[in-house]
Amino acid sequence: MSRYTLGLDYGSDSVRALLVDVTTGTELASHMVNYPRWAQGRYCVPARDQYRQHPQDYIDSLIQVVNALWKKVPAGTADNVVGMSFDTTGSTPVPVNAEGVPLALTDAFAENPNAMFVLWKDHTAVKEASEITKAANNNDVNYLSYMGGIYSSEWYWAKALHIFRNDAAVKAATYSWVEHCDWMTALMCGTTHPSQLQMGRCATGHKLMWNEAWNGFPPNSFFTSIDPLLDGIVDTLNPSTQPSDKAAGNLTQEWADKLGLPAGIVVGFGAFDCHMGAVAANVREGVLTKVMGTSTCDITVTTPQTLGDTCVKGICGQVDGSVIPGMIGLEAGQSAFGDLYAWFKNLVLWPTQNLLHELMETGASELADKIEAITLQRLSNDAALLPVSANDITALDWVNGRRTPDVDQTVSMAITGIKMGADAPKLFKALVEATAFGARAITERFRSEGVPIDSVVVIGGISKKSDYVMQTCADVWNCPIDVLESEQSCALGAAIMAAVAAGEYPTVADAQAVMASPVCKQYLPNPENTGVYDELYQKYQSLGAYISGGKP
Repeated sequence: MSRYTLGLDYGSDSVRALLVDVTTGTELASHMVNYPRWAQGRYCVPARDQYRQHPQDYIDSLIQVVNALWKKVPAGTADNVVGMSFDTTGSTPVPVNAEGVPLALTDAFAENPNAMFVLWKDHTAVKEASEITKAANNNDVNYLSYMGGIYSSEWYWAKALHIFRNDAAVKAATYSWVEHCDWMTALMCGTTHPSQLQMGRCATGHKLMWNEAWNGFPPNSFFTSIDPLLDGIVDTLNPSTQPSDKAAGNLTQEWADKLGLPAGIVVGFGAFDCHMGAVAANVREGVLTKVMGTSTCDITVTTPQTLGDTCVKGICGQVDGSVIPGMIGLEAGQSAFGDLYAWFKNLVLWPTQNLLHELMETGASELADKIEAITLQRLSNDAALLPVSANDITALDWVNGRRTPDVDQTVSMAITGIKMGADAPKLFKALVEATAFGARAITERFRSEGVPIDSVVVIGGISKKSDYVMQTCADVWNCPIDVLESEQSCALGAAIMAAVAAGEYPTVADAQAVMASPVCKQYLPNPENTGVYDELYQKYQSLGAYISGGKP
């Protein structure tokens, strides 16, 4: 009898469910559901970099997406599911009360954005992140030494402190904060109460300052030295963290009934989407796995022997077991990738989106939708025909700040070299090159710190949608790029980990040998362009130094 695992992938806009046969690796069915409140733009203020998501969105979409799967597979398939695991965006934490309930699920805070999950891309806590960085660097023990040396406004402690400073009612009602991936797992197991909650190695190590070097988290005195408002929060966190190949618990009867699954199946420890995606990509030493979506997240692994005592500067952390047990997982990424293309698309479509209705009384919406649907493809087609020259327009990719290397959410995007002959395809070409340059800066940082990067594996929508973007990346990075076949690589990684947690395979490597995604396409660098891009990359670096006031 076939056995299956379920991978649940919570992205920025939607949740995807993937059902996988653990004995063959066959992906039986998948489904996607958008978060309803998020789709309406509720609780977000982009002008203030505020992005919040309601926990009820996560609950409603989970029930809907899993039950939709059963309509796509033969009757009785759900009875043979043996495990499930979650991946989510991160750092995306939520304040919870003493019972472990997210405050936004209580009547008093149901419409308060400060009581909701603070999405990864929320950058309201820049000031707090800077204070945490300063405190760590001035401390006898630098608790950021394994996190790149700089704390980000995208991460747990900065967000918690910012909310506490700006909402006394939320502060008074908060007992602790929980990451999205850990909360979903605990919700399924009935272990959301703080006395029972366990956390995965991934989120804690990369965002919460957990590390084996100091036997867990920094002491409470470190956090109170930053601000007394943080007093006691770290003491609510269980320092016994677990990698994602371990079972966190079992599915409760309540959630089994809601999801149409057998009660008691194993629920594995959750992780961030990019880490699970790397598992599906057969991540190994020397290979960088890049999840390319609205932003990017870059994951590689290395052995403790290769890394030695090195603390890689300016990345999002190095954590033993955060990706593959027994190996050091290293994370980096860009705050905007597809988001930069979307910004430009909205810019050039402003007349279409805002004026077409005034000019055409009928059929305007349909026409506007058609134009919007083909805009990026047409820009890509025309940009691909342009020659590559060292005198081309140069742009930065920092439209949403800089994640790595050397996090700084205060920096901004810039474009230089524009003349009257600069049309939309030429500008789009510069933006695509900027995202490729930003990615190159990450690989160069890894290499300079002794982490080998020989090739890149990419997953995510952009890798399948744009030959132009992918070929530009291959030329700029001057290395081969493999594109994974799976359309749901992050969910597939979660399903692989669920199979190990459920005891279907003894190790992650054994599960990967059967269940990991094959490569569907490869891009090789064009030697005619690589030298020119070396020159343009230097201009990118110079422009970045100028915009950031001479800082690297």
